[in-house]
Amino acid sequence: MPAALTTDHMSTGLRKVVERARNEPEGRFHALAHLIDEPALMRAYQGIRKDAAVGVDDVTKEQYGQNLESNIRDLHERLKSKRYRHQPIRRVHIPKERGRTRPIGISAFEDKLVQEAVREVLEAVYEQDFLDCSFGFRPGRRAHDALRVLDRVVHRGAVNWILEADIQDYFGSVDRKALIEMLQIRVADGSMLRLVSKCLHVGVLDGSSYSEPEVGTAQGSVLSPLLGNVYLHYVLDVWFEREVKPRLSGEAHLIRYADDLVIGLKRQDDAERVMAVLTKRMGRHGLTLHPEKTRLLRFSRPPREKPNGKGPSTFDFLGFTVYWRRTKTGRWTMACKTRSARLRRATKAVWDWCRRYRHKPIGVQHAALTRRIQGHFNYFGVNGNGRSLAALIMAAERAWYTWLRKRSQRTRLTWKRFASLLETYPLPVPLIKVQIWGT
Repeated sequence: MPAALTTDHMSTGLRKVVERARNEPEGRFHALAHLIDEPALMRAYQGIRKDAAVGVDDVTKEQYGQNLESNIRDLHERLKSKRYRHQPIRRVHIPKERGRTRPIGISAFEDKLVQEAVREVLEAVYEQDFLDCSFGFRPGRRAHDALRVLDRVVHRGAVNWILEADIQDYFGSVDRKALIEMLQIRVADGSMLRLVSKCLHVGVLDGSSYSEPEVGTAQGSVLSPLLGNVYLHYVLDVWFEREVKPRLSGEAHLIRYADDLVIGLKRQDDAERVMAVLTKRMGRHGLTLHPEKTRLLRFSRPPREKPNGKGPSTFDFLGFTVYWRRTKTGRWTMACKTRSARLRRATKAVWDWCRRYRHKPIGVQHAALTRRIQGHFNYFGVNGNGRSLAALIMAAERAWYTWLRKRSQRTRLTWKRFASLLETYPLPVPLIKVQIWGT
């Protein structure tokens, strides 16, 4: 269990589950559903954001909370008597680059409570099973931690080749029957498994169109990240650790954040073998590797005598493009920059925001822009990425100036006046908030 994960906030029952799961890695749990009691549902309620999007029930957290104790009591009674029914999820489409969208499922408010309570119980079991190579949606682990591991294995010479893999529509491709069978390895409680099945086998309302998908787990639901981790734990992590690595001649390191993964390997022959078997392994479990985004590349440190500039290979991981660059002392080191598509998306989001809210008071616009940019910096503000951060600030200044200038036809805003405005309402300075590379 990660050092950052504690049981201080857990109920006595959950703490017992944690201890048993840790001490009995082959044990099965026959009684878990009783842990989804009224206090568990109340904890789930407290954990939901006030501004969470509403599902098909159109119920907000504030509305549900107006009669909270009665609502929780009624929900618990329906769960105990097996009268609980999961409502259809509402599907929305989030824009991506190149005009594509990502479908997100939004559950009804009560269904969010049930999913969160189920997640809490299952996480108590599976956090003891998940391997160190897995970082996504786990307590005490972040994407930056995955990048640090990558930096360490590369810099100590354990990696010369990178297998960059992309799973197409991962959450929409999960084999539900296989997932339930995987859960049964640890969970023998039929009531808990039926509850998970209800969260999986739900209808989808997309505008006025209703459907009942037979595969997948709704991306955006509270429970999906954990179920997605369980699926890849067995499909990929355990398989790679127990079956693949022992058959290789050199070192190999899997680093996975949810469905975003890279595999670093010491030897070319091992890398080619893993590339060949990985596609077959995924296919046997209903998953498909993107043919254009899955590739094998050499990523060893360039020779010192190579001319100044960037190294020959780059790959994308967790929103960054990773590459080799020269330090001021002439040494080659691994570095990163914000992936071009992510930077374009962030720039477009700022531009669209400035256009939509150009008539808001300047102070209101400044506060909102600052929050958006700081949120971007909190993730992408890693050492070596200062140029990408500065590019976003420059784009934000141009966007803000352009749309402030257009909101009045009589008094055009000049760049000189805008520069004076920026002195009063400065945008965030690009600051490095996270040390990753070379740590």
